[in-house]
Amino acid sequence: MRKLTFAMNVTLDGYIAAPGDDLGWSGGEGPDSSPSDELFQWWSDRVAATGLALYGRKLWETMSSDWPTADQQPGATPAAIEFARRWRDMPKVVFSSTIDKVDWNTRLVTGDAVAEITRLKAGDGGPMDIVGATLAGAAMRAGLIDEYVLVIHPVLVGGGTPFFTALDSWVNLTLVETRTFPGGLVLTRYETRR
Repeated sequence: MRKLTFAMNVTLDGYIAAPGDDLGWSGGEGPDSSPSDELFQWWSDRVAATGLALYGRKLWETMSSDWPTADQQPGATPAAIEFARRWRDMPKVVFSSTIDKVDWNTRLVTGDAVAEITRLKAGDGGPMDIVGATLAGAAMRAGLIDEYVLVIHPVLVGGGTPFFTALDSWVNLTLVETRTFPGGLVLTRYETRR
């Protein structure tokens, strides 16, 4: 069975995007963003180790608007070039009923996301990451997420898109890692207790 991880940058008050889908507090998601070199490398290494990434439409559109050609932009840093290539090469699935085409080693699923994620988890292959609040929320409610990774930024945005969704029952977790990054960022990694 494949492991499914939900990993995102998150504000101290629990949001992955501020109102208006604003990601400015996180250093952004594009090639012109400026998270610390250490954090950017951590995310890049995560992409390299991911066997399959599961995207919701909104985050897919954000990522695919920048990263497919970021390595070809004038002044692209070696780290941005490496991340762009890793991102492009990583197998991806996008779950959406509103778009009809995806590129860059990606396939589109328009049907039941929970059923497809369940099928993918039962298959062979490397670890899977799920990204995007709505898609991850559906997987959370279905009990499919094995690990939660939060890179907590020291900022309060007061609203927006929450990392966690409303649940019908408790999910008990075990802390397996903490790490600090420049700028007061703290990574926390929890495994779901089954």
